[in-house]
Formats: sequence, structure tokens, C-alpha cells
Amino acid sequence: MKKKKYISAAAVLAAAGILAGCAADDGEQRYAYPLGTASPEDTVTQIYAEKFVEEVDRLSEGRIKITVYPNSVLGGDRELLESCYDGDIPFVIQNTAPQVNFIDDTAVFDAPCIFNDIESVRETVDQPEFLEKMQESYREAGFELLGYADQGFRVMSTNKEVTEFSDFRGQKIRTMEDAYQLAFWQELGANPTPMNFSEVYIGLQQHTIDAQENPYEVIVSNRLYEQQDYVVETNHVPHLISLVVSEDFFKDLSQEDQQILIEAEEIAKEYAREQSDQRIDERIQTIRDSGTNIVTPDDAVREQMIEASQPVYEAIREVVDPEIYSLYTGNDE
Repeated sequence: MKKKKYISAAAVLAAAGILAGCAADDGEQRYAYPLGTASPEDTVTQIYAEKFVEEVDRLSEGRIKITVYPNSVLGGDRELLESCYDGDIPFVIQNTAPQVNFIDDTAVFDAPCIFNDIESVRETVDQPEFLEKMQESYREAGFELLGYADQGFRVMSTNKEVTEFSDFRGQKIRTMEDAYQLAFWQELGANPTPMNFSEVYIGLQQHTIDAQENPYEVIVSNRLYEQQDYVVETNHVPHLISLVVSEDFFKDLSQEDQQILIEAEEIAKEYAREQSDQRIDERIQTIRDSGTNIVTPDDAVREQMIEASQPVYEAIREVVDPEIYSLYTGNDE
């Protein structure tokens, strides 16, 4: 990644007076560092961020202050990551998908249909060996990875009931602009179409697209279910949320302060996961109450999805460290 300066982000931070520390009445230094996200406030991302900020404040006894800037105030996901690399924004919380273009090993999270439940995902990404390997990858790109929370799995919403593998065929589905995700839906026979998220609701309403895929949280918060007859629990990939720190910023901290950030993230991660599980249950109920049906593909369909995904696995294996791939997928081949 090349060094680039984002004047808009720096200007916002300078105007807020938080680019540098400020002295308190007792002469002790106080800091208010920015944490940027591209997510709305009513999301698990915001919950994760706020809990992290709260715990950093508590563990540092008020000495380290962090301010959360949601809703892409400091830039979209790509801009946030680049500004974090430059050190303009010390902290960023975001989904792993935008990181694939900067950190090859994050492509492993695009491997479809690896997990049957979210607890297995969490156990895998928390494995010390796996986490350490991923942290090495982030450091090589100029970041310090503190950990991963999540918003459960990504699922499909559509106006066509999916009970057979062939039911995916021909559906024009809006997906993330991610080469491996596009390839996955193509292998299922669907017609994946990248589209700005702000256009998705209207696209569904006007039948420009037939379907879309997102975690339950996004489907409900943006009322996408209003335009869809079915939510299909494809659970194709987990929606992981990473907390990353500018590597230069992190290295300049004292060992004590580094440990404070690590401990705060651990607490925030567990809290965010608990909240995610609760919110998913609530959002499923909201969808059911609306009259939209929730469909869970049977084991036969799931096996066909896995079989169709073989070319995607191969493409991911070509760019991901073999040990990381093995630890994540449980597949040594």
C-alpha cells in the first residue's frame, strides 16, 4: 500500500481537536484518539467500538480517550484503511472484505460454506496459532490486528424460494464487490451484480435485482425484507468485524498501553458477540412477523454448494498462506 494523505479525514480530526493529546488541569496528559467505521450507529460494529472505547477508558483510569466516528464520517472502508496505514486514524473497525485488496491472507474469510455454526467460526479465529499468523499478515501491511468480532453469517434474501440447488440459477443477486464472492455466486449458477449498497433497496423494489446477501442485522436495519418473500440461510461466509490499529501508532505506545488495548478488545469482542447473537434472534423474529419466510437449505443442497465452490477454494489457496488456509478450513490439501 502506498503512503497517501487524506486531507478530509485530517481536517475533520483537526477541527475536532483530537489529533494530539491535551493537558489536563493536573498536568497529566489526556488523549482523544479517533476510531473510524463506515457502519451506521445501530449496528454490532458500533457496539464493538463503544465497548472497546469504554474499556480502554476504564483500564487506563481515564488516561486514554478514544472518540468513535461512525457512518463513514472519516471516509469509506477503503479510505479508513489507508488513513489508518498513514497514521491519520489510529483505530478502525470494519468487515474483512475491504481488506482483501491490501492483505492477501484475509481472502481466507471468503472461503464459502466452511462452517455450520458461528461458534465454530469464533473458536477458529480465536485460535492463538491462527490469530498470530493473521497478525503477522496485518503487520506486513502496516497494521496491528487486535481481534475479530462478528455479525453472524451472511444470508441471502430473494423473491424465489430456494429448496433445490437449481433454484439459485439465474437469480440476479447483489453481492459484495469481492472477486471470490462474485466467483462463488457464479459457481452456484446465479448472476452476481456488484451495486452500491445505497441502491439495493430501490433495486429490489424496481426488480433491477432479484436478491441480495448480507447478515440479518443489515437486512433488518435497512428493511430489505420488505421487498423480499424469502430469506435463505445460505450462511455462506461469516461477517467478521476486525479491530485494527495503525502499526506505527501501536509500536510507539508503551508496553502497558499496548496491553490495555489488547485487554479492552478482548472484553469488547466477547460483549459484541453476545449482542450479535441476541440481535440476530430479534431480527429473525422481525422478519417472520413481517410475513417473509425463512428457508434453511437441507444437507443435500449444502453439499452441492460446497462441491460447486471447489474452484473458489482453489483460487483462494493460490493467494493465502498455506498454514493460514489449513488452520481456518481444517483442510491440509
